[in-house]
Amino acid sequence: MTDQKSSPAVVKVSGSLLDEPDALADLWPEVRALHGEAPVVLVHGGGAQMTALANRLGHTPERVQGRRVTGDLDLEIAQWTMGGALNTKLVSQAQQHDLRAIGLSGADAELIQVSKRPPWTINGHTVDFGWVGDIEAIHSDMLEVLLTQSLVPVVAPLGIDDDGQIYNVNADTVACALAEALAAETLFFVTGAGAVRRDADDPSSRLDTCDTATAQRGVADGWIEGGMRVKVETALSALAGAVGDVHICGPDDLLSRSQATEVVVGT
Repeated sequence: MTDQKSSPAVVKVSGSLLDEPDALADLWPEVRALHGEAPVVLVHGGGAQMTALANRLGHTPERVQGRRVTGDLDLEIAQWTMGGALNTKLVSQAQQHDLRAIGLSGADAELIQVSKRPPWTINGHTVDFGWVGDIEAIHSDMLEVLLTQSLVPVVAPLGIDDDGQIYNVNADTVACALAEALAAETLFFVTGAGAVRRDADDPSSRLDTCDTATAQRGVADGWIEGGMRVKVETALSALAGAVGDVHICGPDDLLSRSQATEVVVGT
C-alpha cells in the first residue's frame, strides 16, 4: 500500500448477521469510525442466505468441516445472493451511513484468481467440493486505487480462474488473503457469537486470546468446530503472513474489542 494515511483494516462480516437489522445497526457506526482512522475493506459471507434460497428451491446444501460443497446450482445461488442481493444491500447501507462504498466480487479485474479445489480426503472419505476455488493470487492494485479515493470496497467471495470460470470461495479465506496482500494492520472476523467460547451457549466462557496451542486443543476437544474452526485457522494463517493482528468480535466491538477474542500465534 502506498499513499495511505495508515495500513488498511479488513472487516469480514458473517452472512448470518446480514439478516439481523440490530446487528447491522451496530456494525455501521463502528465501520464508519474505523474508516476515520484507516482505509477499510469489507468482505461479506452469505452462507445463511444461500442455504435459505436453496431450501426455497428444494435443494439441500452440503458442508464438510464448515466448508460448503458447490455444485452447479449452488454456484448459481452464490452468484445470485453474494454477488447480487447481499453485495448491493451492503453498498446501499454504507451510503446511508455516510460511507462511499463500491461493490465488487473477486471476479472483477481478476481480484481473486483461483483454481478448482482438488478432492480432499477427510476421515477416510474423498470429498469433491465442486465449484469451490482455492486462491492462487490476489491482484490488489484495483483495491489500492479505490482505497486512495476513500472508497470502501465491499467484496463478495467469488473468484475466477484463467479460463474465466467463476468459483465460490470461502469468505474467511478471502478476507485473510486480501488482508495479507494489502499488509493490513488489522483483520476482523465479525460474528454473532462475538468471540471464541469454550461453550458456545455460555458468554462467560469467552477467551480473551486464542493461541495456536489453544486452537489445537479446542479442535481436538470439539469446542472449536465448523465455521469457527475455519475462522481461527484462517486467523492463524493471516498472522503467519503480513497481517498485524486478528480479532474475532461482535458487530458493536470493532473499536473497543472489549468482548472480542484476539487470535495470537503464541510461543
